[in-house]
Amino acid sequence: MTTVHSPLRLYGRSGELALLEKLSARLRDGDGGALVLTALPGIGRTALLDSAVAAHRERRTGPVLTATAAPAEQRLPHSGLHALLCSAPGPLPLPPDQVLRDGIGPAALLVLLRQLGQERPVLVCVDDAHLWDADSRAALGFAARRLGAGSRVAVLLGAGDGAGFAGLPALRLGPLDDDASAALLDRLTDATGAAYHRVDPVVRGELLREAAGNPRLLTGLAGRLTPDQLAGRTALPSPLPGAEDVLDAHAARLDGLPPDTRTLLLLAAAAEEHEPEGAGADAALLLRAATSAGLGPAALDLALHTPAGTAGALQRAGNRVHFSHPLLRRAVLHRATPHRRRAAHGLLATLLTTGTTGPRGRVRSGGAPTAPGPPALAALVQRAGAADGPDAALADALEAAAVPPRPHAERAAALDRAAMLSTDEALRADRFAAAAEHTRLAGDAGRARALLARVAGRPPHGAAHRVRGLLALRDGPAADAREELLTAASLLAPHDPHRALDALLGAAEAAWATGDALGYLDAMTRIAVPVPDRALAQYRDGMCAMLSGRITEGHALLRHCLDFAGRVRDPAGMLRGGVAALVLGDIDAACRSGARALAAVRATGPDSLLPQALEHLAYAELRAGRHARARAHALDGLHAARRTGQPNTAAHLHAVLALAASVEGGTRSCAAHADAALAGAGPHGLVQAATLATWALARADLAAGRSGEAAARLGPLVGPGPRRGHFAARMLAVPCFVEASVLAGGADRVGRAVHRAGGGADPVDAVAEFAVWVTYTTDPAAPAQLARCRALLAPPAEAAGRYEEALVHHDRTGGDFERARTQLLYGAWLRRRRRTREARGPLRDALVGFERCGARVWADRAGGELRAAGEAVEGSGAGGADPLSALTPQQQRIARCVAEGATNREVALRLSVSTRTVDHHLRNVFAALGVRSRTELAGMLGRRRG
Repeated sequence: MTTVHSPLRLYGRSGELALLEKLSARLRDGDGGALVLTALPGIGRTALLDSAVAAHRERRTGPVLTATAAPAEQRLPHSGLHALLCSAPGPLPLPPDQVLRDGIGPAALLVLLRQLGQERPVLVCVDDAHLWDADSRAALGFAARRLGAGSRVAVLLGAGDGAGFAGLPALRLGPLDDDASAALLDRLTDATGAAYHRVDPVVRGELLREAAGNPRLLTGLAGRLTPDQLAGRTALPSPLPGAEDVLDAHAARLDGLPPDTRTLLLLAAAAEEHEPEGAGADAALLLRAATSAGLGPAALDLALHTPAGTAGALQRAGNRVHFSHPLLRRAVLHRATPHRRRAAHGLLATLLTTGTTGPRGRVRSGGAPTAPGPPALAALVQRAGAADGPDAALADALEAAAVPPRPHAERAAALDRAAMLSTDEALRADRFAAAAEHTRLAGDAGRARALLARVAGRPPHGAAHRVRGLLALRDGPAADAREELLTAASLLAPHDPHRALDALLGAAEAAWATGDALGYLDAMTRIAVPVPDRALAQYRDGMCAMLSGRITEGHALLRHCLDFAGRVRDPAGMLRGGVAALVLGDIDAACRSGARALAAVRATGPDSLLPQALEHLAYAELRAGRHARARAHALDGLHAARRTGQPNTAAHLHAVLALAASVEGGTRSCAAHADAALAGAGPHGLVQAATLATWALARADLAAGRSGEAAARLGPLVGPGPRRGHFAARMLAVPCFVEASVLAGGADRVGRAVHRAGGGADPVDAVAEFAVWVTYTTDPAAPAQLARCRALLAPPAEAAGRYEEALVHHDRTGGDFERARTQLLYGAWLRRRRRTREARGPLRDALVGFERCGARVWADRAGGELRAAGEAVEGSGAGGADPLSALTPQQQRIARCVAEGATNREVALRLSVSTRTVDHHLRNVFAALGVRSRTELAGMLGRRRG
């Protein structure tokens, strides 16, 4: 057994502690008050009360009267107040023994507490106040409601849910959030710093899942595991020990109910066994079971139609009956004897076998018996609950029933039970692995890992390796996932070619995520020839041809793959069609495939594929220039990825959101999403996510005029060397890199300084490589981007023609954002050559284009260029209230740059002027605005922005 250390501080309770501190501060200032903390057992109510008492004593504010209710004295009048007054540090005007003997009325208690508060502030703290005798509860409640300003008495009560202290301020404590629970577990197991790795991640996830934010339950669970179990070297027991204390506390709430009501609660708890988690029990089945158990109609009406009938334990919603808290259900099963539990399951199994059943085997009241055939899955699950030991025949029946169209969660539960009933070790391992697979598909990665931990490691189990690899693909180092899946494929190939193929596709996806083109080819070429699925065969051959440099052949094969895409019904196949479309550059086809895949997943599942469907669609929409749609789908995908335990997918979605924000102008949002993507991509080797996130940061730098920073970010991605970006994404960043390099190095010099700014990449070489890429992609934006890059690098005599060529390409393909970027660069180039009248047209169009697609920061940049070209822009701040209105457009731009902290040289580079010009304009700015330093200028513009 592990030694569990008591936590030295409270976790996840900053808001509650702040409220207690506010009550304490009022008390120190001479004002009283009251607060009732309510919570279910184990949530941390007592710890908060102890914290408040300790703080009061540490400050030596005044005396504390404290007591904890004793359930054994609940029928003894005034016993609660007697215990409270006995805790007083000195003599009282009314001796406690007299209170116990003669009693004390509510008004007399109020007078007594006010007398105590006249000397020093008094804190009255009672835990489990709901278990006090009725007289004590009534008197203290009466007094607490009247202790306000000037009373110098604060009453702090801890009570269970539904305690009778109406009229008093109350705070209901909820479970700890994930971060607080994890921090508490670290403390409990001394798993901090390097020692963290002593707790196996699967064990850690199972403990946090089982505790569900209940700190006392988490403490009990962690304390009952051995060091080997915590480290994952020994299998976890099932069920996990250590929950008895919390379950007993929950069950104690129900001990006073009539026997018939307790029987009904047991039947309700057992009836949820075959239902999906959180679905509750079927009210019709429960009614029939209760009637068969001999419960009378009056008792049933009271229990099922009034919350008071079951002390609030059961709640009815339509034809479903739920426990008010999942731990209450577990507590009912825990408190019942094994014989009674088996009897309840046996009764339900009989009813489910003989009655008319619905889609999931639910009884329809008054129906005829079902046609002869195998028992419904629900009945089999109930029979498993009634079994008193292994049962091979029942295990076989459960496995046979766990088939489509049943949801993956139900099939997983049936296979889990089948494994536990199995006597053959090989069958047991197969069933646990199958249960883990269906649990993964249902979107519960943590539970899937816990099931895999029950599969014996010897001999190697191919199905378990496959599930483990697919889980690692979404939540682990992608390179490890690839090796795990390749191992699974070799183990499965002789007897399960379908799953072996699935493992190889997963290995290829893992290699793609890491930017390992050779690894991708290795996995894809291992797929057996011929592949029964023609579309898959063309996808495999086309992708291999493309990555091997056989571009023409690859295009033809992938185009055939897309021709078959409309006939594919498998969501995974639809997603592969979307990948093929993106590799070809057929962005519209990629959007269509992504939308079809999303609709299919939402209609038929599996839940585990929803984050990928949303990610693929969002990325395709981003490439199509539909940034708002991409952001909406990526946010949905992020929620789905978090819900299903897929942080790797979340990293890719953060990268998509960062790219969308770099267009829409959310600089902070872009940085936040990019940081999140890079934080997830680094440890798990997700090169594609890291490339996209870095590109997003660079594009945001460009929008803000920080060309040098943008070039420095993008240089390593587009250039040669080990820091090169992802093979499928690096070309997309070349136009931004060329723009950043040229703007950072000056309009007419792209030389050694630019080469250094790009971290080794040369813009001329990058454009040459980009031109080759444009010849074999059908991406509609690529020709215009290539012409724009050539315009940026062209000598003055050729640049205008290149810009015009780019705009002609834009006219053919559309896309507001990329067209506006070309117009912005063209207009800025014209203005720098003092062709201001010609510059206004492109700049005006750029401003309108950016505004149309919601690119706020880019619109500001276009507006600044337009003002510098001598045209007033609406919203530029003209008017007496704006201090910049007295400046020329060029002076305004220089003032803004300097206020942001740029040096004169940096301003010159940003605005494509000389440092002497910046110095001249800056002196005039200081004189016009009446400031004497750059600091004063920054302060003035900062106040204006605020």
